[in-house]
Amino acid sequence: MDQLQQFLSSIGPIWAALLATTFTWFVTALGASLVFFFKTMSRSLLDPMLGFTGGVMVAASFWSLLNPAIEMSATMYPGLIWMPAAVGFLAGALFIFILDKVTPHLHINFGLEETEGVRTKLHKTTLLILAITLHNIPEGLAVGVLFGAASLGMENASLAGAITLAIGIGIQNFPEGIAVSMPLRRSGVSRFKSFWYGQLSAIVEPVAGVIGAMAVIYVQPILPFALAFAAGAMIFVVVEEVIPETQRERYTDQSVLAFIFGFLVMMILDVALG
Repeated sequence: MDQLQQFLSSIGPIWAALLATTFTWFVTALGASLVFFFKTMSRSLLDPMLGFTGGVMVAASFWSLLNPAIEMSATMYPGLIWMPAAVGFLAGALFIFILDKVTPHLHINFGLEETEGVRTKLHKTTLLILAITLHNIPEGLAVGVLFGAASLGMENASLAGAITLAIGIGIQNFPEGIAVSMPLRRSGVSRFKSFWYGQLSAIVEPVAGVIGAMAVIYVQPILPFALAFAAGAMIFVVVEEVIPETQRERYTDQSVLAFIFGFLVMMILDVALG
């Protein structure tokens, strides 16, 4: 870990954010690659994996984003410690809410008649990719913002914490790749196209990561707002998308337990490594 920190520190925060979010994209692609070996995956496995994803995202939202934002505000905004976290959190949730309303998309395990966003004649494959792309925007932002914060030498943001967040996001991206590629393969899409669309859903993460890192580096006062913004966006995705997807079949209990386990894994990673 020490050698990795030294390397990432030497290449600068923007390149570090790009490298970290490329890693999270790669893990998504790794999950999608299972479509070359299996045509389908049982909901008894997929739903708990999505539950695990939700737990990781919720834990990361607090331990890696909200908590540092509140601690930074004590120094940067001593009279209004609560304000940056509250405003940023609300803005992040509203940002994804608006994207959710205007972008046509279809959540995993939902029927075509349940398409959300503006009315469209886009193919179901495209709608699925758009749904996961929306999911991945706040994840990329979170990693980028934290790398930017660490580069500024902020007391409550460390490079180790940024690396830990990238590892956590990467872990939960693995089932996301599966969740996109498997339904496509099951519906008759070729193995290669199913893999291609599965990995493509996470390509937005490096873009969002670089944007997040650049924003906080060049506009330092927005840092606690930006951390809370990423947290609000991630929580919205979990409540609006991830949890409902795990509650549509008979594997709800397993999914809840997997959610708890995912939360524990991310919390332990953050406390032990960050």
